[in-house]
Amino acid sequence: MTLAGCESAMPVKTEAPQAAAKPQAAPEAPLTEEAQQALAQAEADVRAAQAQKALWTNAQDALKQAKAAAAANDSAAVIKHAREASEFARLGIAQTRYPVTTISK
Repeated sequence: MTLAGCESAMPVKTEAPQAAAKPQAAPEAPLTEEAQQALAQAEADVRAAQAQKALWTNAQDALKQAKAAAAANDSAAVIKHAREASEFARLGIAQTRYPVTTISK
């Protein structure tokens, strides 16, 4: 008794790799002065919070988002995220002035 192998009836598609055609994007507008100032302020606020060991991760995340938006030249997003980063950094610093609470047993 002999067993015959099954040959696949599915054709194998072989395509030559094509060079990715990059569309010509219009030159992006640089960041506005307000966005640049907001980003600089956020970076300074985050550094100050970090120096006082009061940096919230929310501030770090917002600053990363602001920097990513800056790389994409999205001024509105830079301003939004930079303001969030500054606010969270200031709140972290302010939190260090709160009284320490203890739980008694």
